[in-house]
Amino acid sequence: MLFKARLVALVVVTTAVGFLLATPSPVLASLPLLLPTLAGTALAAAGSMALNQAMEWRRDARMQRTLTRPVPTGILSPGQAALLGTGVTATGLALLAARVNGLTAALGLVVVAVYLLVYTPLKVRTPACTLAGAICGALPPMMGWTAATHSLPIGAWVLGGILFLWQIPHFLALAWLHRHDYQRGGFRMLPAVDPSGAITGRVAAVYSLALVGLNLAAFLMGLAGALFAAGAALLGFWLTRQAVRLAVSRSEANARRLFLATLAYLPLLLALMVADRGPAIPGFPVHVAATLPWSAPRP
Repeated sequence: MLFKARLVALVVVTTAVGFLLATPSPVLASLPLLLPTLAGTALAAAGSMALNQAMEWRRDARMQRTLTRPVPTGILSPGQAALLGTGVTATGLALLAARVNGLTAALGLVVVAVYLLVYTPLKVRTPACTLAGAICGALPPMMGWTAATHSLPIGAWVLGGILFLWQIPHFLALAWLHRHDYQRGGFRMLPAVDPSGAITGRVAAVYSLALVGLNLAAFLMGLAGALFAAGAALLGFWLTRQAVRLAVSRSEANARRLFLATLAYLPLLLALMVADRGPAIPGFPVHVAATLPWSAPRP
């Protein structure tokens, strides 16, 4: 519970997807690099989760969904959680720097910094915190890409963008379901300033529809093939339909349907992307920006 194992598992999966999309090598041949990439990323993510709980334990104690966490229940003191979090985070970043590359470790440090120094304090100040949190979820697949290539071409940014957009309807559905709990904790999620839910539903629908366009861009760039494009379109319109239903009627049932739809959408989309990885268009390389100075691989 301290390390939020389910969220860390999602981080590991998205990192692996970025790695697999970027590397031309067979998976078994890539294991010596893939394994430390996943281990370092998992440790950095887990440690930051612990540090977040050490920072927010008083607010966690007010909320039904978080009051059983280790610090509010007294299983660990805030100091112990902070010490564990710091040690695990530092170990993960050091592993990335020593066994993967400096760019991947630097991105990992950015994730930790944004999560703890931007997202966490913004949660009690503005609904814009959701966008900062989405940055943290968008960077792990980009870390997988940099681990494989030492570069950040446009394909990596598109993959990160897909994860960024997906998180908005996912979290808004969750925030609407737990809006009263978040208010008890003092967190200013969008439903806290949008009691009718009208803005919440519309924002979820807009970001869901934007996913359709970005997935099409991924196909046109050669990141994945025609099978992915067709499946992503179907998944995208299905997700958008659920978001529109919430925008029209802000019921608990519609919010739950959207939340469950986001949980189904992401693994299906990522599986399609890996199974049908590009290039889809002959002569259109995935590393379309590899010649740019800031994305050139190191010797």
